Amino acid sequence: MKTTTIKDIAQKAGVSVSTVSRVLNNHPSVKPEKRQLVQQIIQQENFQPSMLARGMISNQTKNIGVLLSDINNPYFTDLVVQIELVSRELGYSLLMLNTSTAGSMKTSDPVQRELNAFTIIMEKKVDGLIILGGEIDQVKPNPRYIESLNKTSETIPTVIVGQANESINAMFLPRAINKGTTLAVQHLLSLGYRNIGFIGGETGITITEERLAAFRRTLSIYSKVNEDWIVPSDFYAQSGYQSTEKLLAMDQLPEAILAINDKVALGAIRCLNDHHLNCPEDLAIVSCDAFLDSEYITPRLTTVDQNNKEIGKNAVQLLMKLLQKDQNIIIPTHYPELIIRESCGIQLKGT
Repeated sequence: MKTTTIKDIAQKAGVSVSTVSRVLNNHPSVKPEKRQLVQQIIQQENFQPSMLARGMISNQTKNIGVLLSDINNPYFTDLVVQIELVSRELGYSLLMLNTSTAGSMKTSDPVQRELNAFTIIMEKKVDGLIILGGEIDQVKPNPRYIESLNKTSETIPTVIVGQANESINAMFLPRAINKGTTLAVQHLLSLGYRNIGFIGGETGITITEERLAAFRRTLSIYSKVNEDWIVPSDFYAQSGYQSTEKLLAMDQLPEAILAINDKVALGAIRCLNDHHLNCPEDLAIVSCDAFLDSEYITPRLTTVDQNNKEIGKNAVQLLMKLLQKDQNIIIPTHYPELIIRESCGIQLKGT
């Protein structure tokens, strides 16, 4: 069965293809009688216009590219869900590129995967781009990446959820990545804990370095930082398990540990269980980044809700301002409220 095209509609209405496109885009320059005729034929033919047809006049695809480094990471999942919801309300669809596993981008070089993603983004002619994590989160991003990102952002309005980098010309939406760490350490200190360790995170990554700096700074005010109890690894449950095993092998165990996120905390709890130890009696655990469904971890985990959904919403709203060429864009100077989700397990030390 032959599919009706915008050209077929134009021929049956006796108008140009551009006139049909103007009708589809509700452009005011079409005369009422022509508009009515075109709309009547569209209805008769049950014509479903493609986004390309709609964009012939507006030069828009109504697609937003979302580039992220690992869809398996709940942090990114939270953001993408909110980005999709807000974008859909505004009439946009998402083109999501997951650079950890995405088909043609699969290569042993993570930087090259992201460069390949920029090529695809350009080819698909998306209206805007949102970047979540990846090479941009490195303290010192690869020069090839910076060059490619700057070229992309010259053509496609780009918002990056992350800390600003002076070498990159795109628009940044920063997170309060150290504030939650400060809040979590203060929470442990208020409960009487003084010997506190830190697990998870990868060295050389901005979020790790800033959270570690906040951890050392806050703890040093009231206690002493033991560098042996700082065990970076990665951002996943396996990382938390491995880091906790290293702590358990030491002569002295901290009273409490701060995990960089809930996944790492989950791995730590499993490690304690496997060694017939208990949280929080043998080792209290707090996370500084809450993930989806973390309230169902056993024992219930004390964690900091970073309000990632609000961050995703803000990213889309900022991108819309770029697409509208708003000359008065103001980057939010306040961050979404951070909330301690308090566990029923962690108690005052010694009680």
